[in-house]
Amino acid sequence: MQSKTELITNRDGSIFHLNLHPEDIADKIIIVGDPGRVDMLSPLLRDIRVRKENREFKTVTGLFENNEVTIISSGIGTDNIDILINELDALVNIDLKTGALKEEPVSLTLIRVGTSGGLRSDVPAGSFVVTETAVGFDGLLHFYSEYDWILDTVLSDILAEYLEWPDTLSYPYAVKANEELTGLFSSEKYIKGITISAPGFYGPQGRKLRIDPFDSEVNKKLAEFQLRGKVICNYEMESSALYGLSSLLGHKALTICAVIGNRVTGEFITDYKPLIKDLACNVLKTI
Repeated sequence: MQSKTELITNRDGSIFHLNLHPEDIADKIIIVGDPGRVDMLSPLLRDIRVRKENREFKTVTGLFENNEVTIISSGIGTDNIDILINELDALVNIDLKTGALKEEPVSLTLIRVGTSGGLRSDVPAGSFVVTETAVGFDGLLHFYSEYDWILDTVLSDILAEYLEWPDTLSYPYAVKANEELTGLFSSEKYIKGITISAPGFYGPQGRKLRIDPFDSEVNKKLAEFQLRGKVICNYEMESSALYGLSSLLGHKALTICAVIGNRVTGEFITDYKPLIKDLACNVLKTI
């Protein structure tokens, strides 16, 4: 049984931040960062039966080729993913009226369709990256218990040693994507590899405006890192929490990002909306 300050609902009985009821979501959910992308992608669905929003969380649920799908925005960052995944899980696995756990757990399929920055010259702007493993520089998963079993500690330990990771930062953690979902996206149009989930856009991704990042060579080091034949492909800001929380809660999760800028070549795609729409269409047709 959950207390009212643990499981918070609104006056209408909806979950606190998402403003959704259990019947509002499908078992297959596309996660985007920008609420505007929900509006951009919603024309891909027909017979939309749910349109709701609160703060940065905008939701539509409808049909794509006779399969019901929910498209929801998360906003930016692993802190928002913490809210999103916990509340989506509560919608399907907790009785919101009583706070009791449901007897038969429901597993959601969660696919993040996002944007990212390429870290290698062979991950050009315009490419699609499937995140096989997300490495979190954010520290969010450390706030939960009993997560060791989902981690790739060999990867995180070797990477931390390689980067001479300072004690002042949260220790990196590495979580693999759901293998079943990863296997669905095996065509040559997708690049597969490791993704870094950063807790910010500027210093945490090695950018310098007026303040130096902690390591001016961090991006070069990341680009040159290899382990077990896998390389670090890109930066983004959500996948480590998505993978970690989904694994702990029994959901299937995968991130596929369009690379809109390359940190090595300096190439940047200003109008990347067609790229995102193309990626989302491919994902919807595949799942």
